[in-house]
Amino acid sequence: MAERLIDANGARLCTESFGDPADPPILLVMGLSASMLWWPDGLCRLLEDRSRFVIRYDNRDTGRSTTYEPGRPGYTGADLLADAVAVLDAYRLSAAHLVGVSAGGALVQQLALDVPDRVLSLILISTSPAVPGDRSLPPPSAAFTRFVSSASVDWSDDDSAIDYLVDYARVLAGEERPFDEAEARALVRRDVERAHDFAALQNHDLLEHDDTPRGPLSSIEAPTLVIHGTADPLFPLAHGEALTGEIPGARLLTLEGAGHGIQRADWETIAEAIAAHTAV
Repeated sequence: MAERLIDANGARLCTESFGDPADPPILLVMGLSASMLWWPDGLCRLLEDRSRFVIRYDNRDTGRSTTYEPGRPGYTGADLLADAVAVLDAYRLSAAHLVGVSAGGALVQQLALDVPDRVLSLILISTSPAVPGDRSLPPPSAAFTRFVSSASVDWSDDDSAIDYLVDYARVLAGEERPFDEAEARALVRRDVERAHDFAALQNHDLLEHDDTPRGPLSSIEAPTLVIHGTADPLFPLAHGEALTGEIPGARLLTLEGAGHGIQRADWETIAEAIAAHTAV
């Protein structure tokens, strides 16, 4: 793997690639408040082993990318969209297979609508429809709602931030599988230690939403695979089912007992599904 800093729309983004640039390209787009480390190294290598060229990157205000003063993000949600395109440009890719998790899944849906010529296919993990519509989708679980309404954190204290994020990861993992606290704590600590200013990730909660008028999800032409855990506490399974119902030809892969995000138990299944999907 090779780490590389690129210039993007007035910011510097930290990127990392795995594999041979001659292989089919996959761009991994992470959700808000999470660096590229939340795309597990092991999953990236499994995709590399399946002859895919994989790129992941730190969103602004995460990891080693440009950070802003906490409480004052100097960018908007639209800039995050432009950043993904800038990564493609930096790697001289006219198009790529886009994989988005959580809010990253919303970003890649928007890219498929805004710049369809840059999108070979979509893989949407643990996410929800990004375009407003007449839907009745279930809210987050009671456990998730309790946590976000009651948990406290001191972002200026690394130990407090780590404890908070480990507890948050536990809630996101759902209630049907064992939670590996040691693994989660090691990942969060690694994230804290490599960040320019870990407290800056709070800025993602303050972003102005991109309200660019877009067509319906039914106008997406990119082949789409939806991957969703049956125990997702943030976006219950109905959100993934809504995506498959609205995007023409979209297929749904359910992960039994999985929560929100990417869990080690599913790496092989996810890698195999992405490799098959990106072979078309």
